[in-house]
Amino acid sequence: MARTKEFDPDVALGAALELFWKQGYEGTSMADLVEHLGVGRASLYATFGNKQELYLRALRLYFDSSDPNPVEVLSQPGPALPAVRALISMYAESAVTDPRGCMVVNAAGELLPGNAEVTRFVETNWATLEGALTSAFMRARAQGELAPGKDPQALARFALVFLQGLRLVGKGSPDPARVRDAAAQALTLLT
Repeated sequence: MARTKEFDPDVALGAALELFWKQGYEGTSMADLVEHLGVGRASLYATFGNKQELYLRALRLYFDSSDPNPVEVLSQPGPALPAVRALISMYAESAVTDPRGCMVVNAAGELLPGNAEVTRFVETNWATLEGALTSAFMRARAQGELAPGKDPQALARFALVFLQGLRLVGKGSPDPARVRDAAAQALTLLT
């Protein structure tokens, strides 16, 4: 007779996400995961595979559970630039209020370029955000919110790099004014 799982994999994955987010990939050992999740090592391996597979699943959970979802924010009907401004403000506020930083930015800083699977995940995440930003800027230009000569893709790339930089600086800076002032300045460029 097969044994039943003695833990909820979804709860364990959420707990693993929190631990990886707090300590990073390299700073989290399998022993840490076993202790934090309260799950035996053999059960962890049987359910999630190795540490990297568990980390990748935690990254996917982070991405899938982001609230609000940046793509949804940028896809709202109506004028597009207010949605972009709202997203920049959200990122800035998150950067100064969450000392863990962004899990995707953390992964990029810790594991790129040496980890191919994490590189693919990060690139997919950033390409998705860049695509949503490009679409928003294209809508803004079509609706007359941006000058006809503005390049939506170049603006999207600027915004992507700026947003990820906000998260990194917010994590490392004890002065929230640094991030908030930079966000306010970026908002003035979107006219």
